[in-house]
Amino acid sequence: MSWKKRITMNEIIDLPVLYSLRNCPFAMRARIAIYKSQQPILLRDLVLSDKPAEMLTASPKGTVPVIVTSTGQVIEESYEVMLWALSRNDPDDLLFAADEETFKNILALIYRFDSEFKSCLENYKCAKRYSESNLTECRQACEVYVQQLELLLSEHEFLFADRESLADIALLPFIRQFARVERQWYLQSPYPHVRAWLNAYLQSKMFSKVMTKYPLWLESRQDVIFPD
Repeated sequence: MSWKKRITMNEIIDLPVLYSLRNCPFAMRARIAIYKSQQPILLRDLVLSDKPAEMLTASPKGTVPVIVTSTGQVIEESYEVMLWALSRNDPDDLLFAADEETFKNILALIYRFDSEFKSCLENYKCAKRYSESNLTECRQACEVYVQQLELLLSEHEFLFADRESLADIALLPFIRQFARVERQWYLQSPYPHVRAWLNAYLQSKMFSKVMTKYPLWLESRQDVIFPD
């Protein structure tokens, strides 16, 4: 049964609002966490060239994702949106609630990728886009981090166990970007476990739902209940 059939009009009014950009990796991982939490929100899709005044009032920095709760709380970092969503409901125990040490390691890996890998990935993407001579060097800088994931995935089906964690869904959008920069190289690269892990996600019902294309909110002014 869909959320739309289960939620009353008053409950819809009280739902948190998520401002999102479909292909932004930060917004993507926020949507994944919300999907995993099974707690509905109102999704407002946008483009960066046309940001809603309502979003800018709540979060003047103008980046996505942004969550505005029914109490007016504003959460504007994807990492915090993920934790917020899963703290409300975590049916798959992505936060490893009973294993504090593993949870610390999960957070440390996410922090390393957010603070280090992301800049290497941007350099790699730019080198490819502008046909720069340092493409291989930029790719190799990324590979340092991908090698760490390959090692972890050689030991388990997911990064920290044979079930997924917050780290898997947090890093997924960025590894997806990495895989798309030099597609033919990636398909032949020495990272079979990373490829299998990524492919399983990309072919999943979850990913299809998270990447559904909705009408832009500024054009339709129609909120979408997500997940539906």
